[in-house]
Amino acid sequence: MSQPPPLLNLTTHQLQYLLAVDRWPTMADAARELRISPSALSQGLSELERKLGLTLFERRGRNRALTAQGREALARCERILAATRDLTVWANAAAEGERGEVRLGLIDIAAVHYFPDTLVEFRTERPDVDLRLTVAPSATLVDQLLDGRLDAAVIVEPPSVGGQASLGPTGAGDADRDGLTTRELLTEELAIYAPVGPPGTGQRIDSPATWGPWVTFPPPSHTRRHIAAALRRLGNDFRVEAESHQPEVLRQLVHFGLGWTVLPVLQAEAEPTPLLRARRRPLLTRRLVVAQRRGSPTDPATDRLVAGLVAGARRFAPGGASETG
Repeated sequence: MSQPPPLLNLTTHQLQYLLAVDRWPTMADAARELRISPSALSQGLSELERKLGLTLFERRGRNRALTAQGREALARCERILAATRDLTVWANAAAEGERGEVRLGLIDIAAVHYFPDTLVEFRTERPDVDLRLTVAPSATLVDQLLDGRLDAAVIVEPPSVGGQASLGPTGAGDADRDGLTTRELLTEELAIYAPVGPPGTGQRIDSPATWGPWVTFPPPSHTRRHIAAALRRLGNDFRVEAESHQPEVLRQLVHFGLGWTVLPVLQAEAEPTPLLRARRRPLLTRRLVVAQRRGSPTDPATDRLVAGLVAGARRFAPGGASETG
């Protein structure tokens, strides 16, 4: 199979020279539009003819007229310049985060309660960005981040780094994890909820060792590991009776009297059927962070969305966003 000829070393300026000469009646007019001297225009056209190996012009007095080959070259140059302009527009938009694809993962509370307005605003302001959303537990989203299926994810801060305990009842801890960089969004309270007894009996809250059994998130949930660590520090054995990834399901299981649970206050106490706290003080706090794969290429559209998430989080935790990793 014969090899295609090497590409000609042409510049877009030379192609524009050809279009300008066709548009204007004189070389001087064409040079004025191009903001170059007539001699520079003449030299540029001669160089174009040399590189193409074709005669593009014929003399007509003091001016030039396109030959038949020149006319065909002109048509091709117009298509090339149009495609080049399209590429320029696309590249500028991509560099400004106005085009491209962003794959974002979110845990359910982030998608439903904290950031729906941020996502709608991003879609409205950047309609040419293909925003693809995945709602899943934090551990699943971390796996998808690390293997490149997601560009960013809003997750519960991973519970440990290098075997060291992270979030405790005070919410202190490192928000980093091998392979990820994170940016803190907000901190939320998680409280203990127990089934309500028969009418008139109320709730009897004994020592922590008697609390339970529990209905909670299945492993390897980050939040479950936070909950288990906090309860065991209080002397509870954290015996689990039922599991679900869905906070709404856990709420109903508590309403049915099937167990105790620990949930974010925002989800547990939502109308129309809020749970009642077993004790007033939260059991612990957890941090939500936006995570990205360490060393992943910079993408302006993803950066814009991350900035929007950080800004949106300020409504729930003013001044609480910080950068780590």
